[in-house]
Amino acid sequence: MQPEALNATVAPTRPLEWGQLNFLHTTDTHGWLEGHLKEQNYGADWGDFVSFSAHLQHMAGNLGVDLLLIDTGDLHDGNGLSDATTPDGVLSNPIFENINYDVLTIGNHELYLANVAYETFFNFSTFYGDKYVTSNVQILNNATGEFQYIGQQYRYFTTQHGLRIMAFGVLYDFTGNTNVTKVIKAADLVKESWFTSAVNYAQPIDLFLVLGHNPIRPTAGGSTFGTLYKTIRSMRPNVPIQAFGGHTHIRDFVVFDEMSTGLESGRYCETLGFLSLSGIQSSNFTGNMRPRGVPNPTTKAITLGAATATASAGFPSSTANASNSSMVYSRRYLDWNRLTFAYHAVGSQDGTFDYHSGLRVTSDITAIRKELNLAALYGCAPETYCVSCKPYGTDGNIYSSLLPVALGATVINTTRANTPRLIVVNSGSIRFDLVQGPFTYDDSFIVSPFTDGFQYISDVPYSIASGVVGGLNSESDNDKRNLQHSDFDFASLAGDVCPDASLGSVSPDDILKPRSLTRDLHRRQSATTLTPGYTTTDDFGTDGDDTSHSKIPDYTQPDYFEGNGTFPSDGSTPATVDLIFLDFFAPDVLTVLTGLGAKYTTADVSYYLDPAVFTTQSYLPIYAKEFWQANVPNCPTGEGVTK
Repeated sequence: MQPEALNATVAPTRPLEWGQLNFLHTTDTHGWLEGHLKEQNYGADWGDFVSFSAHLQHMAGNLGVDLLLIDTGDLHDGNGLSDATTPDGVLSNPIFENINYDVLTIGNHELYLANVAYETFFNFSTFYGDKYVTSNVQILNNATGEFQYIGQQYRYFTTQHGLRIMAFGVLYDFTGNTNVTKVIKAADLVKESWFTSAVNYAQPIDLFLVLGHNPIRPTAGGSTFGTLYKTIRSMRPNVPIQAFGGHTHIRDFVVFDEMSTGLESGRYCETLGFLSLSGIQSSNFTGNMRPRGVPNPTTKAITLGAATATASAGFPSSTANASNSSMVYSRRYLDWNRLTFAYHAVGSQDGTFDYHSGLRVTSDITAIRKELNLAALYGCAPETYCVSCKPYGTDGNIYSSLLPVALGATVINTTRANTPRLIVVNSGSIRFDLVQGPFTYDDSFIVSPFTDGFQYISDVPYSIASGVVGGLNSESDNDKRNLQHSDFDFASLAGDVCPDASLGSVSPDDILKPRSLTRDLHRRQSATTLTPGYTTTDDFGTDGDDTSHSKIPDYTQPDYFEGNGTFPSDGSTPATVDLIFLDFFAPDVLTVLTGLGAKYTTADVSYYLDPAVFTTQSYLPIYAKEFWQANVPNCPTGEGVTK
């Protein structure tokens, strides 16, 4: 753990169920390798995970079973450790690489920017070699002028105990990638000769392992797992298929058929997924089907969760059926904290949990945080503002209680400061709760990691401008950043646009962040004391969460909201306003304005503030430095999101 992190107070109460084949699964880590410094449930860092994975690999060896480590992409855009360098991931990826993964695949956040895509190609992919599988993602090789796969198209390998596995790694049909990369649609991928040849491989296959930065539930919007599953199952009806997904940041487990399931393991180093299965029939297997001395999986692949939609509806099935299939499963969602890790690393509760390799990684994270100055304090957040735990319009809701005020106070072109302004922002630009306590350089990436610029149309009649938010929300399918949608697309890079040289200056310290680098334990409570956290329902029911929690409310939020500045002090509305909005949804604003009867075109749109200097990552630090100075530097810390 990092020195300032908090440990959990409630431990699990059930041991893991070990099977013939076992998996640890991470996904959507988004740079959170330091752990959650202000949240007890998720206080472990990557060094703790290094120690924990070593313990479990040792246990697997003693039990005579296989344990595979899996990751399904999105390594940055969400934390200063990964995002405060150019390109993203230069310092965080080597930390990540301390885990000896067996198979990994790529996420969409590795593909937005050309420099990040090439960093992934030249360094990350090279480090993991044939374990990095990108079956439908290619990159332009500047040396040859040809596109080639960033990683391997597939991986065929044999586990320590003889299971023969064919692995694919498939990104969903992502379209927001930089033009130096290509994403092949799943419907086209499954028709390619190399793919069908791999499915019908000449060597025996005991299990298909299908990874994807891809919603695991095939009925979820954007998921292509249905296409992959149907293709493989129609060609190989008797071979088990195990899938691992990501991208939607949820805990989920789905049943495809009686010998095929899928797991998705959350986000942001909050969840470590554990899956075990037994019943793979292989003449080559030399381990234990049901290891002794530990619980074993016993649940057949039958949908039990009444609250979930059946993933396999309308799909081909294996020739087996649930009653005679030998396959049994267990899944568990582990909270990312040392108390959980120590509980499951049998024999480590006596203070021997840490491996030297894990302690070294923890120390490296601490050093990088210091090097990047991530603890630089902007101010003390006076309360917690959450993204979904409070209804919009109530105290503590970040979109209604904080952001409109912060936008109005900071998004100011000094040459037009006396002109009333209406500022429209999408809620998906905010990625995480802003927790009471120190608001630091690191938090600026955690809460608002994107760098979208502010554009505007001058002197729009208020009667028209005031209808834009409502119009955008009614067209919310156009929103590309909300977590309910699929892509979280970046706006154009600053180098791809031509900022207006006459833009007003930005005064508050020319933004507060350096971005030039290029390369206490709490009293343990009884298990009956529920703390707020994940409460998951999936196709196996409601017992997947490793630690029981009370439910945190989750309210639907508008896709767009607004702030204002320099409005009349008497409470009246101005005749006209500067209508300000983010550059990446400018076309949608023009569409809404047209629907409201206004005739504006792209010629009327320009940058309100220079995007090379001021973006959506800028306004909260400026606001904190000006308005959150009470109690600095000794900020009172709250309990995080609790209700």
